[in-house]
Amino acid sequence: MRIGMLCAWNSNSGASVHAELVGRAWVEMGHELSVFSFYPYSFHGTALVNEDESYVTRCFTTSTADEVRFDPRPLLTAQYEIFVVQDHGMIPNDPLGKIFHRIRRRAKTVAVIHDGKLSEDPSFYQFPWDAIVAFDDRYRSFLADAYWDDTIVEISYPAYTLVRGDMSAARAKLGLPAEGKIVFLFGPAAAPAVEAIPALEDLCQEDGDRLVLLVTQDEEALQGFQAARNAGGLRIEIREEAPGIEKLYEYLYASDVLLFHKHSAGHAVISSTVFQCLGSGCPIVALDSNYLYPFREGEVLSYQHLEGLKAHVRDALSKGEGYRRCCQAVERFLAKNNATEVARRFIGLFDSL
Repeated sequence: MRIGMLCAWNSNSGASVHAELVGRAWVEMGHELSVFSFYPYSFHGTALVNEDESYVTRCFTTSTADEVRFDPRPLLTAQYEIFVVQDHGMIPNDPLGKIFHRIRRRAKTVAVIHDGKLSEDPSFYQFPWDAIVAFDDRYRSFLADAYWDDTIVEISYPAYTLVRGDMSAARAKLGLPAEGKIVFLFGPAAAPAVEAIPALEDLCQEDGDRLVLLVTQDEEALQGFQAARNAGGLRIEIREEAPGIEKLYEYLYASDVLLFHKHSAGHAVISSTVFQCLGSGCPIVALDSNYLYPFREGEVLSYQHLEGLKAHVRDALSKGEGYRRCCQAVERFLAKNNATEVARRFIGLFDSL
């Protein structure tokens, strides 16, 4: 099958993670993929994290760019029979709308909706999609208010397949201490976790100063951690970088716990961070919020207050009962929602069209 996909790619946005997981799975299945993505100077996310593959063409800016640009020629000259658009609120909709009738003459069209509520932009609704993909029942519910219900299909956000790593080897490769316990934070979701530092300082005192908080992110998001490090107490290791997926997994293999501390949003959301990291086997301790809606069977150790955070981190560090139940739940979840299985569901949808 020949598939064209308009999307974020090789960046650290949740939309890019989704597109790359299913897109690369399609390629591994033998399908022919053409990716159309944002220009390198105007991309969706906070960093580009990998080199582009040969099937990637960059030909437009974000919809929020000071100067919106959209080169239609790659879309009009490529060969595809299925055309997928990911997170089209970030794509210049009116330029795409001007050529959409030509795209529909050659291909069935599918939108993957990443927005957690209906858009206020009228141009968002100009496309007569053959199918609209919703991540779960919350997304289906609000989309059904604006679209024909029979065009909406639920397909889960994808996760990486479970591949466990070697902690000692990963720590040596990354120059991290061989002994002690590491709590890891990364990416745009790291900044709110500054408020969890007092709880981690308590744990540090309990564990004889052998706990390290490892943070990777851009300079602006790291400012709160810089201040906390300067105040003393908890050892905080700061690395100003946006690691690609291979290095991210090295960090996860090196860590005892991944901390995800993000408060609920006022609309439907999911955590691409959790989906991205489950496959490492590193236990995830997370603030209980609507970002965790897909993880309702114990795949994540969730807390509602900082005392709960401390209890779950203690359990994860000691590989206690909660940790063991979490590992079993992760294996069950990934068996159904890994990238290959989700990519197959998309192919089933494409075949039905």
